[in-house]
Amino acid sequence: MDFETLYNRLAPILKKIATSYKARGAFIDQDDLYQEMTVHLWKRFGQGVPFGVNESYIIQGCKFHIFNYLRKNREKTVILSLERSRTQDGSKLEDVLSCQSEPLSRCLERKTVFEEIRNNGFTKREKEVLTYLVKGFTVREVGGKLGISHVMIVKYKNRIIKKWRRKNKGYQR
Repeated sequence: MDFETLYNRLAPILKKIATSYKARGAFIDQDDLYQEMTVHLWKRFGQGVPFGVNESYIIQGCKFHIFNYLRKNREKTVILSLERSRTQDGSKLEDVLSCQSEPLSRCLERKTVFEEIRNNGFTKREKEVLTYLVKGFTVREVGGKLGISHVMIVKYKNRIIKKWRRKNKGYQR
């Protein structure tokens, strides 16, 4: 059997294999995989391997070659998205790194203190008020969002400050 006959018989199967394996190599498309299998088949044909073996054996050899090809040529970098990536505590990476006006260490310290405050001994309503205030909303805007008066927001704010100072023994910044 000559190479052209073998190639014509196996080409449709190799194309299906390339299509099924393309998702495993993010930056390698199915045409590249198909060509890689064809080159592999040509090299093996030159070595006399296809003689005396069935087509299934040849196809499995091509699959194995592509699997190793993808494994060896896989991208070694990890692509991160600031919008989707999350830190260990679940906050967005974009939020953590968005501290243009202050050094990153100061920003991270402030955010850590905020999370510590938010998760220690506050009622659900106090947490909601604190979250809105930290986001930069005014007392009246927070009251409007929560459906309560701005006077109650001021009371919640004072309770939050009092609890935090009690916990941190008068800590001031």
